[in-house]
Amino acid sequence: MGAGHDHGRTHDGQPSTGTAAAAHKGRLRIALAITLGVMALEIVGGVVTGSLALIADAAHMATDAVGLTMALLAIFVAGRPATANRTFGYARTEILAALANCLLLLGVGGYLLVEAIGRFVEPAETRSGLTLVFAVVGLVANMVSLSLLMCGQKESLNLRGAYLEVLADALGSVAVLVSATVILTTGWQLADPIASLVIGLMVVPRTWKLLRETLNVLLEAAPKGVDMTEVRARMLALPGVADVHDLHAWTITSGMPVLSAHVVVTQDALDEAGHETVLHALQGCLGRHFDVKHCTFQLEPAGHAEHEAKLCH
Repeated sequence: MGAGHDHGRTHDGQPSTGTAAAAHKGRLRIALAITLGVMALEIVGGVVTGSLALIADAAHMATDAVGLTMALLAIFVAGRPATANRTFGYARTEILAALANCLLLLGVGGYLLVEAIGRFVEPAETRSGLTLVFAVVGLVANMVSLSLLMCGQKESLNLRGAYLEVLADALGSVAVLVSATVILTTGWQLADPIASLVIGLMVVPRTWKLLRETLNVLLEAAPKGVDMTEVRARMLALPGVADVHDLHAWTITSGMPVLSAHVVVTQDALDEAGHETVLHALQGCLGRHFDVKHCTFQLEPAGHAEHEAKLCH
């Protein structure tokens, strides 16, 4: 007998497509508007002052704008209802957007490193006073965007990708401020390409971490924080459960973990309690201890697994 634990379903019985990121659409829109405004300002500032670090920050702002736009589009697409062919809807779109953000961040980081090395070979003069002004404006804008995205990035990989884009920019603005101050006080022009190197290097570790988490979802690894050994032990400890096999857990998108299992139930438990009681115990156990709310269990008597194996040949 198969049974599922219904949490958040649509009127036609399909799983709900509301994702963790959907509640933060308004904040993403505001962050995108701020990013576009500051990007335009920094491009003008970089051209006027001749600062590579400022141009680098503007380029990173451009990728931020792309990343935030992708995040918003992914939320829109992920919110489309499930169909007979796409039974989980388009929720995985948000994970693809997070992956695209990772590739963007790595590309920008690489570009900044190459350009900075070029400035070491052929140094260029930077007008540090104006650079300082533009960098302050960029930093303030980035801090506002970070505050808007802070909560959502803990709930969604899609939003975390957008958050990391903005965070890298904020760190970049700090680097620009430091380099402009050094040039203004000492005249040492190499501070500008050094700041660009720092911006590029700061991007990589956080991006790599996000990339690993994103690939784990795409490769259907167990949800983060769910110990499958403990899950099995908890299930086996329930009254009437004799064995558990074909136990699988994965994540459709952030905030949407899924689990399925074949559960061997003793005949005594079925005779005394029935399938309904065993199912409720299983569902309650997973919901309480592991926050996995969409579970599907197949209850079967002892020996059924061998019967299934013969049918599959």
